[in-house]
Amino acid sequence: MRLLWIFLGLALLFLIPFLIWGGSMEQAFSSEAAIEWLTYYEEWAWFAGFALLMLDFLLPVPGTAVMAALGYVYGAIQGGLIASGGSFLSGMVAYSVCRFIGPNAARKLLGEKDYQRGMNLFAKTGGWIVAASRCFPLLPEVVACMAGLTRMSFSKFTLALACGSIPLGFIFAYIGSTGIENPKFAILLSAAVPPLLWLVAQRFIISKPID
Repeated sequence: MRLLWIFLGLALLFLIPFLIWGGSMEQAFSSEAAIEWLTYYEEWAWFAGFALLMLDFLLPVPGTAVMAALGYVYGAIQGGLIASGGSFLSGMVAYSVCRFIGPNAARKLLGEKDYQRGMNLFAKTGGWIVAASRCFPLLPEVVACMAGLTRMSFSKFTLALACGSIPLGFIFAYIGSTGIENPKFAILLSAAVPPLLWLVAQRFIISKPID
């Protein structure tokens, strides 16, 4: 039960900045505004976009709008690489910060029973959860934190994170580069492709005890 409360507590923690600054951030980084903001930095636009996506861990940055803007500025391939990298690094930061507290602190926070329950959950189905969560609002940060807290295998987490971040980054960069006005199919792809990638990628993971 404590595992659920920690999950909900993290969700609330990430929701607070969204409730406070979400509207202004959405307006400041709408598709057109994000393009204008990136072009202002000229040759450093890639770094500005990358930094915004990485800060999505702390701030309610409209990540998909930034990814689309990167696609508009750099094209589908280069923009997709930058967008994917920013999303990936944001997940790695969330995972690493929560994993850093160590198993003893995690046990005290979750309780021994829920700590073991969380470890089993992320050991068995964590890859699916991490990969599928990247296209949703709020969930990516919460899931990455829970994966770190329950000490999900580093190799499994990074591979699942890549399966979720890479399609998301490239698909929205493609949307931005082509100027698609009704990208419903592309958005559906960003939700459907990560689990399919994980279905294939998990075969390359060698099972080992959680450290």
